Amino acid sequence: MKSVTIARNYAQALFLAAEAHGADTAERYGRLMEAVAGAVAADERIAMVLESPRVAKATKGQLLARALGDVAPAEFVRFLQAVVRRGRQGLLSEIAQQYHGLLDVKFNRVHAGVILTHPPDDELSKQITERLARAIGKEVRAHFRADRAILGGIVVRVGDRIFDGSMRRKLNVLRRKMLTGE
Repeated sequence: MKSVTIARNYAQALFLAAEAHGADTAERYGRLMEAVAGAVAADERIAMVLESPRVAKATKGQLLARALGDVAPAEFVRFLQAVVRRGRQGLLSEIAQQYHGLLDVKFNRVHAGVILTHPPDDELSKQITERLARAIGKEVRAHFRADRAILGGIVVRVGDRIFDGSMRRKLNVLRRKMLTGE
């Protein structure tokens, strides 16, 4: 739990710095943070260098500046250097997650997990996303997944709420009613 709190504090600091430059900068910092965290997670060599006590923190900072100098604003690079200087580079993915949470609150959006029996085409995914947005009253970022076990219908998860309109659930309810005589 402590690492989540620390990551949230770093994310808030980056978010405040980005907000000072506008909404586009806040979104850009989110993409950059996600890219850096993804690169560290994907390439073991990067993670080893950043985590190694044998590599000086100043050297790690210089490596970050060289690697990101052409693609990231100086302020963002300085933020990452501060994270490394304080020995928090292991929290980069958590910082990215917390940062995206702050963006979602700022831009009034939610993420929805949507399960269908088969992957939706572009038109169906657009219709589902629009209907969810109208029902919830926020921008919806839908993440689709196929699962034939639901037999038909749709299952939507938004935060800790689940809306189960699957055929599997309906058949289970019918079965229970038939067995109990309701």
